[in-house]
Amino acid sequence: MAAPRTRPTPLKLHHSVELLTGVGARVAAQLARLSLTTIGDILWHLPTRYENRGQILPLGAHLVGQSALIQVTISESKPLMRGKARQVAQGFDDSGDITLWQFGRFGPTLQTGQTYLLFGEIREGAHGLEMAQPEMMNSAQLEAILPVYPSTEGLSQTKWRTLVAQALNVALDDLDELLPSTLRQREGWPSLLVALQRIHVPTLSEGVPQRHEPAYVRLIVEELLAHMLALRLKRYEFTQTAAPRFYQKSNLYQRLLSRLSFKPTGAQDRVLREIQSDLARGSPMLRLVQGDVGSGKTLVAAGAALTAIEHGYQAALMAPTALLAEQHQRNFAQWLSPLGIEVQLLSGQQSAGERRAGLTALADGSAQLVIGTHALFQEQVVFDRLGLVIVDEQHRFGVHQRLALSDKGTHPERAGHRPHQLVMTATPIPRTLAMSAYADLDVSIIDELPPGRTPITTVLVRADRREQLIARISAVCGQGRQAYWVCPLIEDSERIEAQAAESTAEYLRESLPHLRIGLVHGRMNAAEKNAEMARFKAHEVDLLVATTVVEVGVDVPNASLMIIENADRMGLAQLHQLRGRVGRGRIASYCVLLFDEPLADKARARLGLMRETQDGFRLAEADLVQRGPGEILGTRQTGLAKLKVADLVQDEHWLELARTLADELIAEQSPAIPALIRRWIGAAQHYGQV
Repeated sequence: MAAPRTRPTPLKLHHSVELLTGVGARVAAQLARLSLTTIGDILWHLPTRYENRGQILPLGAHLVGQSALIQVTISESKPLMRGKARQVAQGFDDSGDITLWQFGRFGPTLQTGQTYLLFGEIREGAHGLEMAQPEMMNSAQLEAILPVYPSTEGLSQTKWRTLVAQALNVALDDLDELLPSTLRQREGWPSLLVALQRIHVPTLSEGVPQRHEPAYVRLIVEELLAHMLALRLKRYEFTQTAAPRFYQKSNLYQRLLSRLSFKPTGAQDRVLREIQSDLARGSPMLRLVQGDVGSGKTLVAAGAALTAIEHGYQAALMAPTALLAEQHQRNFAQWLSPLGIEVQLLSGQQSAGERRAGLTALADGSAQLVIGTHALFQEQVVFDRLGLVIVDEQHRFGVHQRLALSDKGTHPERAGHRPHQLVMTATPIPRTLAMSAYADLDVSIIDELPPGRTPITTVLVRADRREQLIARISAVCGQGRQAYWVCPLIEDSERIEAQAAESTAEYLRESLPHLRIGLVHGRMNAAEKNAEMARFKAHEVDLLVATTVVEVGVDVPNASLMIIENADRMGLAQLHQLRGRVGRGRIASYCVLLFDEPLADKARARLGLMRETQDGFRLAEADLVQRGPGEILGTRQTGLAKLKVADLVQDEHWLELARTLADELIAEQSPAIPALIRRWIGAAQHYGQV
């Protein structure tokens, strides 16, 4: 007697993709390359564009950049024997003309006088609209709007559509609605299932899905909401721990100010008051200080560190490069040593003996302020009483690195205690990113430059006018001033970068034999770089040829000319940082942006904006639009760089609603919160840690 057949278990969205029809080991491996392992992952793999194969569009309908179905009559057709093209034809309809190219042995031969239905991408050519390798259709083949998915080698669009259809079928019985029905009714949003059906299976009657329509908007807001919730909850968890209370105003800071030749600006005073208010609370401070190039963040950091030191705790400042860490150590030692404070450097480039001495000073508490690079959060680094962590140029670090350094403040005798955290950046962060990527941080802005900073005149110069520029350098240095010549990283290789700088320095030494020309690049060791920078600062060097290692932290007030080679290949934020190396004194300063023709439109706009403004925040907003959040935040800040549906530039106006909703759900202690985070962030949830 045959065994009774068991009813198959219904598929769930958390099940493996291998349970879908047509997915074996090979297809599963292809999907895994795109980080798609569950049926639910397929559901959230959204189309990047659509092909409208069911509606004939007129040539006059602004079709450039689109894949479109057209109906044209061929006015002229001729074979080609040269190059890769085998046929070129001219087609027309009532609204315009188009050139049609055929390549290779395959594809239809278009006959003069015949009318065809053709599908393909329309581009702007030398003489108007063009379509290469058109796909010939007939009326029986006309289909609806087809989604086009991001793919990998071996997975066709037909395969994607069958996989998505199966995932949608599973979702009919296994898709939780996590947004409150009152919210959906108020905003006029469809259910999640209806929204996904609209985006994956659009109909001709409704047309191609648009970002502003309700189906898309509810997905955009839900994803932003999940990220906000993750960050807010991480902040909540962090602030539930205890931190040392620094409630007294720092006499050490007042003593430091009395020794300086300048007074802090009103903005510096205000930001330091905000920091000191946080330090007095007894829960860990989480504050981001933004300040444009030259706004005086270092003095604010010194004030915060002195507050911790005065209460018997240690402070640690982490810098992204050894060069910047060493410069910070020199500056802080110059300020703080007269106050009886030991400033210790800890860098991977120190000798074994220097490193041992530094580790001992940290462990026994004799070093009250330590400045270092990534070496600070290595396992063998032990603090006696770490009370404050300062992270400079925070976008150069991953969130795990910040967390690892913060963990150094936990101590067996002070269980549950964490140090305060202050993160600083001279790369202005657009409001959009500050609201989202840093929703776990309070934000302070130093929006005032110290007196004495002179405006910098920025000019664009073609590279073939180099000889005129050399004459200008000679004149500037002849008046007792100094100049930089920066060779940017063109390929991702310090060796190539160093060669470019070395050959430029050699060329300039031949052209300007009467000047003292120095050289700094990434392949030099720390001692060599420091020695050369010290020579430049002491005016033993007139012209410094450098790679972008001088981007942050270098302060030479006598330098009044900055020349940036291949400026058209660099982002606005980096150009602004480099320009900020001059104009640090009372001398009229200039920044020359060298570029090669032909210049791409985006590069021309970027350089034009540099000439137009010195407002770092305006430049940062433009940089965000051009390069996206992944570049601005740094490659390690992966959370918001990998949004599935939302786009921080296009969807900025929805951030405020997402933030309000996050606050409402947290206040209600909504049970939907963990599920929302799991749906949109999943295993990547850790990115929100501080």
